[in-house]
Amino acid sequence: MTIVQRVAQVFGWVFLLIGIIGFYYARTMEMQMLLGIFPVNLLHNTVHVLFGVWGLAAARSFGGAKAYGQIGGVIYLVLAVLGFIDPTGFGLVPLGGNDIWLHAVLGVVLAYFGFTAKGGITTASTM
Repeated sequence: MTIVQRVAQVFGWVFLLIGIIGFYYARTMEMQMLLGIFPVNLLHNTVHVLFGVWGLAAARSFGGAKAYGQIGGVIYLVLAVLGFIDPTGFGLVPLGGNDIWLHAVLGVVLAYFGFTAKGGITTASTM
């Protein structure tokens, strides 16, 4: 398994877990606070679950994981910028507050591994 595949796998599990935990806090479209610092709602958690499933599926191949890092990284960087422009996410998903820096960090990490991925570097363990 390459490093970018491992990153996709870890991000996949974390997004999936956060999305599921978020459903506990936000059972409606009204905003709630996850861990007391991150605003979430039903749609936001659904997106996290989908990113998690995508990450786990992408981790199965080098190309999939690389695309996940590149596309996911760009998406999260765009979401960070949108958090400054419209913190309510056009009334659909909360993007402002602490989500701005979180989305920026996620975007940078995903983009870094996606855009610098080399197919020959592997880790010792398997999925």
